Amino acid sequence: MTLGEIIGSAPALAGAALALTLGWALWWLVRYIRADTMTRASIRQAIRVRRGWRRLAPMAGLSVTDKTPPAVIVAPDGKVPKPKVLIPKIKVTADRYGVLVRAVCLPKVSLAEFQRAAPYLADAWRCTRVSVLPDKPGQLVIRGVRVDPLVVRTEHTPTGRVPEELAVWHLGLDEYAQPVSVSLSDVPGVTVAGLPGFGKTSLVNRLLCDTAPSAAIQYAVADGKVTYSDEGDYADLAQRAFAFVGDDLAEANVLFKRLVRLRRDRSASIRALLGVKNMWHVGPSETWPLTVLIVDEAHTYFRDYKGSDPQTKKLAALAAENARLVEDLVKKGRSVGILVIIATQKATGDAIPTFIRDVCPVGLSFAQKTAEAAVVALGEDIRNWPDANPTALQDPAYVGVASMAHQGRPGFTRIRTPYVADDDAARIATATAHLTRDPADLLNDQLTNGPGAPVLLTK
Repeated sequence: MTLGEIIGSAPALAGAALALTLGWALWWLVRYIRADTMTRASIRQAIRVRRGWRRLAPMAGLSVTDKTPPAVIVAPDGKVPKPKVLIPKIKVTADRYGVLVRAVCLPKVSLAEFQRAAPYLADAWRCTRVSVLPDKPGQLVIRGVRVDPLVVRTEHTPTGRVPEELAVWHLGLDEYAQPVSVSLSDVPGVTVAGLPGFGKTSLVNRLLCDTAPSAAIQYAVADGKVTYSDEGDYADLAQRAFAFVGDDLAEANVLFKRLVRLRRDRSASIRALLGVKNMWHVGPSETWPLTVLIVDEAHTYFRDYKGSDPQTKKLAALAAENARLVEDLVKKGRSVGILVIIATQKATGDAIPTFIRDVCPVGLSFAQKTAEAAVVALGEDIRNWPDANPTALQDPAYVGVASMAHQGRPGFTRIRTPYVADDDAARIATATAHLTRDPADLLNDQLTNGPGAPVLLTK
């Protein structure tokens, strides 16, 4: 293309550039108008972050001087060019809680330098807190939250659709408003502790509501707070459970024996029916579902009764056997697809026997009153993380906030778990009640009809 042609096409090029600019401005304006109040504030914050970055980065120690001499050492005017100051490139996006910044590392300006500068970035960006984590090779993700996600109440509305990943428990948002989930694959047990009314049952309800649409999972519930299934927090979900017992130790003992028998039968037949020694190598299915036992207010079933009268001795014997049976499920049930979720107020040895508690790899704790209760719920290492200690969660603003050791990250993190409305739980249970089957019946059908025979779910 000749110079004249380029000059002739300049108006068209300028018009196209103007149209693109106007289109982008219109898109940005529509996005801003449609956003809620919190997101608008974050969009304005993102603009300030972009505009101030080139000035802020050197002041925060996030720049490096390139002292390599240029190809032309002396410029035509006789002046020696100054060394270049390199600043990491960033890309900023906004959401309801703050900004997400992706930065490209430079020599001597990488993860350690950004983490040291995090407090300065928080002040400059007017954020409650800033975290820096590795992203792709040579890149970092910097999360700045303007509003503390831990004090913003959230709600979860179950979709009623079959989850894409059955063995993933979506817990909520961490203190940087990032989604937190925990893998239940190959996990034998989970403990949930915390003061009454701070969110334990709602946390478990979310798992039930999100996974209930799948026929590859079945539930049994032992709720020590109630006597009958139409009482208490799990009443709306009882029809989706193949077994439900209340605070009667003898009834709970029958249920635990029933599940131990299932565990033994599955162990004896897994190679013949699934062709593997570990169910998780092929995953749960309608004919071999993940079987989840929920034991709420566990101290009801395991407490050590003291006394010499016949009734107390009977209760003590039942409690001891209940502990032994649940120990069997936790220690031997993982490979055959049995998961035990144990919830209690204080996870001390009298509530959850240590031989059960200490083999549950996943533990969460809502608010606790004492340091001892926090340690038994989360382990001795929680003493080294005072900001995440559940003793600091007793304020009413932290109802629904739990501490846990995050899988794949050092230390502990705090999580805002959402509230699940009773109406939503009832809706999901009613819509999925026809999927409820006793895993023992499913196993017997397979053993009777053969591994290839179809198993029809009851309507």
